[in-house]
Amino acid sequence: MRSEEFTFHGSSGPLSGRLMLPDRPVTHSALFAHCFTCSQDIPAAKRITSALAARGLAVLSFDFTGLGHSEGEFENTNFSSNVEDLLHAAAALEQRVAPPSLLVGHSLGGAAVIAAGAQLDSVTAVATIGAPFDPGHVEKLFSQARPEIESQGSAEVTLGGRPFTITQQFLDDIENSRLQKSLLELNAALLVLHSPVDEIVDVSNAADIFRAALHPKSYISLDDADHLLRRVADAEYAASVIASWASRYLPTPPSGANDASPDGDVIVSEVSPDGFAHDVLVAGVHALHADEPEDVGGTNTGPTPYQFLAAGLGACTSMTIRLYARRKKIPLEHVSVAVSHDKRHAVECEGCEESPGKVDHFKRMITLRGNLTDDHKASMLAIADKCPVHRTLEKSSLIHTQLVENTTLQTQ
Repeated sequence: MRSEEFTFHGSSGPLSGRLMLPDRPVTHSALFAHCFTCSQDIPAAKRITSALAARGLAVLSFDFTGLGHSEGEFENTNFSSNVEDLLHAAAALEQRVAPPSLLVGHSLGGAAVIAAGAQLDSVTAVATIGAPFDPGHVEKLFSQARPEIESQGSAEVTLGGRPFTITQQFLDDIENSRLQKSLLELNAALLVLHSPVDEIVDVSNAADIFRAALHPKSYISLDDADHLLRRVADAEYAASVIASWASRYLPTPPSGANDASPDGDVIVSEVSPDGFAHDVLVAGVHALHADEPEDVGGTNTGPTPYQFLAAGLGACTSMTIRLYARRKKIPLEHVSVAVSHDKRHAVECEGCEESPGKVDHFKRMITLRGNLTDDHKASMLAIADKCPVHRTLEKSSLIHTQLVENTTLQTQ
């Protein structure tokens, strides 16, 4: 996937965003709203937008007015202006690629996407992370400054180690903002993610949102996660859940299948320049994750490339045996295949004398259950060696590699 700077006009001036584009033709898009006084650059936001882009969506995240790289004064903003910024972002996204089908919001951004989603006909799915049911909930973050705000009209408060000016109009707006009406008007599926130990927004807010929402709606507990999803594993989990859940409510992207690639394209996209984590999208439908173990610099969030290769051999072997047993009417009740892989010196491998150095060695252990004769077992063991992946691995394969422009990757 690739990202590009995306600037558009918001409620009070230009807003700075980042548009993540998948390595394939775009059919629909998503919009991400960050948490109160945060920015689009927090790790959780980056991971979630990357995971969604790997699923084939164009994903726009941006800094609300007066935050991050966006222009304007934070003290002139409020919850209503955040919702307006989202509506402007949706319009800009529609002009650039496609109208948003999915909205994702974190904390106060979660409340904002509910309010905005109720006003956008294109939206079919909304996901919130640690969102308050009442936008006025954020007032507790600076409640000690309320007397000064009410007497002076504004006060400077420190949030997350940074100074912000909170005004009386901000207090008035969040106190008058309610999600009840928006939840009833939301014509989209809703996913509520919340941690039961959230120290900023109590999990009771998730229950309130869930009760007020209409079906279809779902709830996922982010056990042991903090409000900002600082741990990589928590952000990864939230990202994978949202991406998987949303796929049920979004149009299926094209598989990329053609005469040259009858199985459809396999798109592998780097999560970030750090580590080895990759998102894998198979035929535009099946989302997987690849990684390396921690001892070689990975984060162990998915199978290694060789484990994928072993899985392909095991799956193909089992399917081939099942197909053979079905055709021959063999009473096979169950088949399973365990595959291990290592490298061995050529002198240790029968039939590998012509291969210099080390060769790949796959050990395949097949378990068959049923009322089977010795002849049944022997024939199924023999057919295992004829599975297509087995034959591919045993033979030399032709791999054609070419450099393409970073616009759209397509298997040739």
